[in-house]
Amino acid sequence: MGTALIYDEEMTKYKLLWVDPACKIEVPERLTVSHEALVATGLADRCVSIPVREATEADILLVHSEEYLEGVKKTPYMTLEDLQEFTLQYGDVYFHPNIYHCAKLAIGASLQLVDAVMTGKVRNGMALVRPPGHHSMRSAASGFCVFNNVAIAAQYAKRQYGVKRVLIVDWDIHHGQGVQYCFEDDPSVLYFSWHRYEHQKFWPQLRESDFDSVGKEKGAGFNINVPWNKVKMQNSDYLSIFFHVLLPVAYEFSPDLVLVCAGFDSAIGDPEGEMCATPDIFAHLTHLLMNLAGGKVCAVLEGGYNLTSLPQSVCQTVQTLLGDPAPRPANLESPCKSALESLQCVRSAHRQYWSCLKHAADLPTSDISTKRIKLEEEGEKTGEGEEDKGTDEKVWAQPPKRVAPSIRTAVVLPDGVACPDQCERFSSPGDPDPLVVSKLRENYLKDGDDGNALTTLYSLTALADKMDRNEICSGLVLVRDVSMAMMCVVQHAATALSNRVLVVCVGDGKVRSDCSEDGKTLVVQFSSKESDDQRSKYYIPVCLQKGCSDVPGLLHSISGLLLPLGYEYDPGLVLLVQMPDSGICDSVWQQLIGLLQGLARGHTLVLMREDERTRVGPTASSLLGNAAPSLGQLHAPLPEDVKAVESLRHRLKSDWKLLQTTAPETGGDDEI
Repeated sequence: MGTALIYDEEMTKYKLLWVDPACKIEVPERLTVSHEALVATGLADRCVSIPVREATEADILLVHSEEYLEGVKKTPYMTLEDLQEFTLQYGDVYFHPNIYHCAKLAIGASLQLVDAVMTGKVRNGMALVRPPGHHSMRSAASGFCVFNNVAIAAQYAKRQYGVKRVLIVDWDIHHGQGVQYCFEDDPSVLYFSWHRYEHQKFWPQLRESDFDSVGKEKGAGFNINVPWNKVKMQNSDYLSIFFHVLLPVAYEFSPDLVLVCAGFDSAIGDPEGEMCATPDIFAHLTHLLMNLAGGKVCAVLEGGYNLTSLPQSVCQTVQTLLGDPAPRPANLESPCKSALESLQCVRSAHRQYWSCLKHAADLPTSDISTKRIKLEEEGEKTGEGEEDKGTDEKVWAQPPKRVAPSIRTAVVLPDGVACPDQCERFSSPGDPDPLVVSKLRENYLKDGDDGNALTTLYSLTALADKMDRNEICSGLVLVRDVSMAMMCVVQHAATALSNRVLVVCVGDGKVRSDCSEDGKTLVVQFSSKESDDQRSKYYIPVCLQKGCSDVPGLLHSISGLLLPLGYEYDPGLVLLVQMPDSGICDSVWQQLIGLLQGLARGHTLVLMREDERTRVGPTASSLLGNAAPSLGQLHAPLPEDVKAVESLRHRLKSDWKLLQTTAPETGGDDEI
């Protein structure tokens, strides 16, 4: 369906006309360097270009007051002195004779994007707009923002298309208080924001930006604030919040549309954020959102003031929206103590509202937790964290070039099974290697000379080799015996492939835990049977009461266990195995495939039994990058499943740092 890119040079035609140290970083070049980077990398040509329109007054009044609109409408006719005086009513913003026009274009671009996505013209998209919007309130400009582009887009989607539930993900480094105020009593909009806070010392210095501001009245629980109380947060910190807060809540909420306040001042090098997350992390954040809402994702530019990391981050986001495999996750370490404190606080504050968080631990007891502390006396210097102030200039590597293989998905299918559209039927090139054939016969076909089985196994290893060399992105193979085929790939990987393999087994079939002892493979199995092996770091059995047929339990395990394990392990190949009678439904199977494709540059090899022919189409669709169907709003996971997952997390978190959900030395782990 394509990816929309909405941009108009007209939005660069305003700038600061007087001296204001707080506003000098908001420059037209923010927009031009972002668009130029998309053009230079060829990404702009791959997108569907959609013209910008001006917002109507009715559009603006969806969020803003008539009195405020009337005031802004006068700015094109003001003198410089009048503009300065008008600006003094508000905080950290400036006006220009052309800014009202540009602000209407910014809203219009956001609404054009919503139109294109909701009508099916495109699958997703990004609007490069200026001025940004998420700080502006009903009757006030704020923080470079005149009108609230994303808030208006959410109200527009609800009115124009009958959208019932909207998820707004705000990864800008500042709290979007304007969005929060607009929807804090509205349960139809789930607003998630992480932001630099530093115990209320960072702009906009609002008490209601802390973790315990969860929304009001019917909207209680639908406002999620994640405060960063220190600078220099890294990729691991960002991913941990997605795995343990945003994704589980988002799946339970089940949005019909995802809007992203895409501010890239949360990237490394930005003078406002002072964070250390590299631009490639936005590829992963974007990917993790793309199976929500049937893939309806609209990203709208907000902040971003480093003219190097900003365009890099924009390119990473757009390239992922286009469907290119994400790069290997980089620089993943243990989340820092401050991030874990924030994570623990947020989960605790929201556990009464969301079934997926009911097991969360209590608030930290430590004095340095994110509980709001008394601010220091004016001018007092504590000396704490001075080394964290980020005054040193950051240096980071250029994001890796993302080269998509010429073949997206190859399939090995029995005779009589049609090859799905856009897939390529795979057959091993050239004459079979006698040594490989001999080894396959000896190890897997001892009881007979089954020519078809031998051909399939040989094709399977050849396909794995091609994926290892990045000649093919993903694959699907139907086999008679999935356990045998899985061991064939695992043993082949141990001797022939250059990368580690993450093996994900769905169902109750027998899995040999000894295949993972050397760390070359990590095996995670979801089943309804208890395993005798509870000690290995590299074989992780997840026992669910109803197996894989219970959707909330399985999704709880995927977001809270599988994804953190997979990202930290960083495989070069993901082997996804559907065991006989797994019980997993097509929509969850597709969600699982989609989420796993964020790993290993999309190199996902799926094994299924020959009698699972009806699942070939849905499986191939997900491997090709199409969004999985929405699962609908979810009920609570079974208490037994929650206990099993938390017990595993407790056992494994010393080995796998991304499983941590509580800060060290705070007096407790998640309840088990």
